Order: sequence, then C-alpha cells, then structure tokens
Amino acid sequence: MKYRSFFLSLSLLGLIFSCSEKKPYQFKVSDIEPHIDSLSSDYYMGRMPFTEGETRTLDYLEKELVSLGLEPGNGNSYFQDVPMVSILTSPSPTMEIKSANESLTIEGLKDFVLWTQRTDPEVAFSDVEMIFAGFGIIAPEYGWDDYKNIDVKGKIVVVLVNDPGFGSEDASFFKGNTMTYYGRWTYKYEEAIRQGALGCLIVHNTIPAGYGFNVVQNNWNASKLYLDDRGKEEYKLAFEGWVTLPTANKLFAMAGLNERELLAKARKPDFEAIPMNLTASSAMEVKTVYNTSKNVVAKITGSEKPDEYIIYTAHWDHLGIGKPDETGDSIYNGALDNASGTAALLALAKGFQESKKPKRTVVFLAVTAEEQGLWGSAYYAQNPIYAPSKTVANINMDGVNPYGKMKDVSIVGYGQSEMEDLLNAELEKQGRYSAPEPSPVNGYYFRSDHFNFAKIGVPALYIDTGIDHFEKGKEFGKALQDEYVAKYYHKPSDEYDPSRWNLEGAVDDVQLLYNIGETLSNSDQWPGWKEGSEFKAIRDGYMKK
Repeated sequence: MKYRSFFLSLSLLGLIFSCSEKKPYQFKVSDIEPHIDSLSSDYYMGRMPFTEGETRTLDYLEKELVSLGLEPGNGNSYFQDVPMVSILTSPSPTMEIKSANESLTIEGLKDFVLWTQRTDPEVAFSDVEMIFAGFGIIAPEYGWDDYKNIDVKGKIVVVLVNDPGFGSEDASFFKGNTMTYYGRWTYKYEEAIRQGALGCLIVHNTIPAGYGFNVVQNNWNASKLYLDDRGKEEYKLAFEGWVTLPTANKLFAMAGLNERELLAKARKPDFEAIPMNLTASSAMEVKTVYNTSKNVVAKITGSEKPDEYIIYTAHWDHLGIGKPDETGDSIYNGALDNASGTAALLALAKGFQESKKPKRTVVFLAVTAEEQGLWGSAYYAQNPIYAPSKTVANINMDGVNPYGKMKDVSIVGYGQSEMEDLLNAELEKQGRYSAPEPSPVNGYYFRSDHFNFAKIGVPALYIDTGIDHFEKGKEFGKALQDEYVAKYYHKPSDEYDPSRWNLEGAVDDVQLLYNIGETLSNSDQWPGWKEGSEFKAIRDGYMKK
C-alpha cells in the first residue's frame, strides 16, 4: 500500500506538471465558426454604433470574454468609452472663384465636395486666398517640405493626391508606386491643420487616388462620425474637400498655371508653394449629435513581464441597417467584414487562455467605428490604456480567409516593420509564404485599425488573405476575391453561408497570428520599424528616453 501510494503521488505530480506545461493551442474551425454565425446574424442588426445592434454586440462580447475567464482590460471594466459626434454638413450648392479679371462658379457634388469637422451651426468663408501647395507634404526623412517659405494661415491650400513617388520606378523615392502615409488623403488635411490653413482641397485623379470621384461624392450632404474632443480646443479646418481634375485645371488656367508643369515642379524637392491669385467663397450648414460608443478590451496578465503588452485588434462594428438591395434585404450583416475578425479575436483569446500563461501581457481589443473612420482605434491611440512605450506590437485582423487553404498570405504595407520577419518565420513552419499586397498604390496599410497604432509608433502587422489556393492555384484564388468585392463587400449579401465559406484556411491564418503573438509574449524581443518607414522616428523618439 505504501508503494501504491508513492506511485499514485508521482502520477498526480506528473499530471500537475503536465497541466502547468501546457502546449501551444491548436485551432479548429469550431473555435471560429459559431462566433461568425452569431455576430453576423440579423439579431445583431449590422452592428452599427449607437444602435440596439451595438448594445447586443457588446453584451455578446462581454459574456464570451467572461466565460473564457479573461480579465477586464480597462481597470475593472471590459469597456472603454469612445465619445463621438455625428456631424451632418449641408454645403451651399456652389463655390465662387475669383481672380483679378474673371470669376467662375463651380457646382457642388459635380465639381467639388466639401464637409467640415467644426460644430458651429454655420461655417462660411468669403474671398479667401488660394495657394497651390504641391502634394501638401512635410517628410523629413525624404528632405521634403512643400510648405517651406510660405505662410498659409487662414488660407485655402490646393494639393495633389498621393505622393511624389507615384509613377516612379524608384522604390527609394517615397517608395515609388507604394503609397506612403504622406499620400493618404487624411494626411493632407492633418498637415494643413498643422500649418493653420483655413481649408484644404485635394485635386482628385482616379489613377493615383485608386478610386473614382463617385467614391468622394458619397461624402456630399452625408453625416460623418468623429471623436468628441470638446474641451480640448484643437484647431480644425473650416472645411475639408476635393475638386475634380477638370475643375482644378480650370482653376489653374485662371491662375495662369499649367497642370502638367505644376505636377513636374511638385515632384521635385526644391518645389515651393505658389500663390494662385484666386479667392474662394462658399458656406455650409452644420448639425451635430453627440453620443458614446465603446471599445471592448480584455487581457491575460503576463507571469514575468506584466507591464509589457502584445495587443490583438479587430473592429466589431459594421454598417447597420440601410438601403435595401435588390432582394429587399436592408441589414448589412458584415460577416466577413468584420464578424470574422472579431470571431478570430475571441478564438485567440480562448487559445491563449488555454495555453501556458504568457510571460508578457496579451491584450484583446475589439474596437468601434472602424467603418466610420477608424475612430475606436484612434481614440485608443489618443487615450491608451497601455503605454505605447510598453506596447511591444499590434496584430490586427480585418476579415479572415473564407476561401479554403492558401499557400500564401498578403502583407499589407510590405516593408514596414520587423513584424514581417516573425510572420515569415512562422509561415515557413507551415510550408507557406508571404507576398506583398497586390495593389500597394491604394494605401490599404492606412485603412484599418492597426494604422492608429503605427501612428503612435507601435509596430503593427496586418495580413490579408492570399490568392495561391492549395488545390486550384492563383487564378482561382484571385477570382474568389474579385467575386467577394463585386457581390458582397459592404452589401447586405455579406452573410455567413456554410455552403459558400471554407474556414480551413482561416484556421491556418489564426494559428499563424497566434504563433507570432505567442512567440513575442514569451520573449525579450522588441520588433522595430524598418529603415524608410515613416513611423520609425516616432518609435525611436520615445524608446530612447
């Protein structure tokens, strides 16, 4: 009996030891599918912020996180309030342009589109001077300053879309045809604000913009969401807007300028902004509604380095209930975009919770209002729960692979950070490979929530579904993606359909992202930005302190 008790004790010790040394989690379709099916159902009403759909979605996420045993990520709460304002701008139907000798009336919607972030009941401007400011860029790493030797305070700047590298085969010149953040339209307005301009008009051009003017026209008389920054007294442009290329050419002609010559000059670092000797006048009526949405945040506290963080993100929101499609369906379920990414976030939380406790803290952040302008992640970046200097990396998910197993994944923002090196190491273990995104000119790296982490210097990884199908090759994989864009993207038809979806490839990608985070969470490694990244200086600045 003594010997039996001894061996029984050894067995119990072995069981305890094996439980404490849990192996990394291996994902299954069942970890992901039920969450996609639930969150994309009609019950959640398209998950629009400030609706009953938001309330139901937040309740679902909180219950799932609690059931998994994760800790609240914001003190004692699983939520971070995101105060927001909805601004409905109703511009005047025309804008008046004058020179010393002539005048021109241009038409709203057809020739230009305006909106504002100001909340005054009326925003008007009269006979304001216009200045052509090239690409509207200040990029120290390229020795570039389009605002040198000129004061644009209180004036309207007219700038070109994209950046000077577009159309160049020189990848070292603003990364050539790969859009940098300096080419993103949001940057143009941000820089104009820093310069104290009254307003900023971007000259639309379909090829370098990556989309037609019809996309810009969706902003006409539309309500737009922004962060509620009352009390901060931050300067805002009186208006943000676009003009069509033909309209801009009319303005250049009035100013005695030539569009092709201007473009050639603007591509050179010695370019200096040019007063156009034109003035502009117009006005807008403004209506505002204030409300609060929520980010969802949970964590697993690290065993050895609890104050160092790896943050996984996905946006929980979609477009709610809107215009009915040809079948009469008006619920924009957003199954792929982004019930699937949110499902992956919950699956990752389960995987980490059921694995050996990480040495670093792992955070799971489901953000709001991505579809309305990346506002949930923007608010988090401006009000971080975890200090950027202590945040090792961000891994973002905006859609998973619904097409079956792929040999490749697409790196969005190829060449940005050392997170790609970790990705490639894990891909090699899976017998897979990475490829640069197929359309770098479109600037997708700046169009999902990881971007707001990049803006505060945190190395951020965002992958997209590959096209190299394991069984049927690249043409088949590309055709599946094209079909999604044509038939389902931002339409009520983006619903979960088990007969159409194959989540085996999603499992591979979730496993991949888990492996990267698991490696980082148990190491001393701090991945950085690569040389040439526009975010490297931000990180270097505060990490050296």
